[in-house]
Amino acid sequence: MFWFDDQVDRHALEPVARGWAWLAPTRVRTSVSNFFDNLRFPIVVTNDVLQGKLDEAGVETGRFIVNTTAGIFGFFDPASGWKLPRHDEDFGQTLGVWGVPAGPYLVLPFLGPSTVRDAAGLGVDTGLAVTPWFVDSWILIAARVGQSINDRSLVIQEVREARRTALDYYVFVRNAYLQRRRAQVSDREPGAMEEEELYHPEELAP
Repeated sequence: MFWFDDQVDRHALEPVARGWAWLAPTRVRTSVSNFFDNLRFPIVVTNDVLQGKLDEAGVETGRFIVNTTAGIFGFFDPASGWKLPRHDEDFGQTLGVWGVPAGPYLVLPFLGPSTVRDAAGLGVDTGLAVTPWFVDSWILIAARVGQSINDRSLVIQEVREARRTALDYYVFVRNAYLQRRRAQVSDREPGAMEEEELYHPEELAP
């Protein structure tokens, strides 16, 4: 499945993303990313509450109000300049905070790296999103494709460099994903984690 996703990325997603990057300046692509991030408000604030992070839920609510209004429907991010920093939460992280183990590492078709815990969380987050309740499914699919192209266009060089330098690209992606998710659950930057926390054999099963 990793090979399949990698081939889709190399031969479909990356070429389209390069074309979009050629057409749209970084500022435009960042604004598109801001817009989709703003739409995640119900998911983020609900998981903040479920994790007991009431202060963060208040900050996220303030961000949504500011960016939806002053930020023109979320295309701009004045909230960050107003000391309302961006953060991200999802139900996979919530399960981790509740003590649910990550389980085996998975690679999902088109979605990429995951774990059993995070894959289960995707279903809950989909239910928490507001847009599926009043937007047709074909519009949501088109928006998701557009978001994927835009997000990929912002990391073209980083992915290219990772492929070039990694001894084993599969292992690189797997370890980077698991490290990032452990850091998110513990609310720490990946680089700030202790060395012994970076290797968990029970989570590295292919």
